[in-house]
Amino acid sequence: MDGMKEKARKQPADLSERSQKAGGDKSAGGPLPQRFSAKRKLRAVSQLLRGEPLELVARELNVTAARLSTWRDRTLLAAEAALKEREHDDRDGEIARLKGKVGEMTMEIELLRDKIARLEAGNPLARRRSRR
Repeated sequence: MDGMKEKARKQPADLSERSQKAGGDKSAGGPLPQRFSAKRKLRAVSQLLRGEPLELVARELNVTAARLSTWRDRTLLAAEAALKEREHDDRDGEIARLKGKVGEMTMEIELLRDKIARLEAGNPLARRRSRR
């Protein structure tokens, strides 16, 4: 039972220490909100992803829960986009060149088909106005 009392006493002190480190003991009317580096935001989002309560982390960092939620959502979207990207390899340049070549050949084929259709219709040349 003594172990439980010790644990209960230690937990609030631990929370207040974390709160002070994060700047949570500032008054509400204090200085303007500080800017957070990308690393610090990522650390905060990591805490959320590990299961720490949103309100607790927000209080520790002295930010609103809405702001913290936005960081989390943006981080998850960025992670999803990063995982969707495929790695580039040596063949990418060749693939781009060949796609361009296919586009050029497609245009040539369309122009030749138009020319064939005009020749078969008996109108080999475009109509021109006389110079008179």
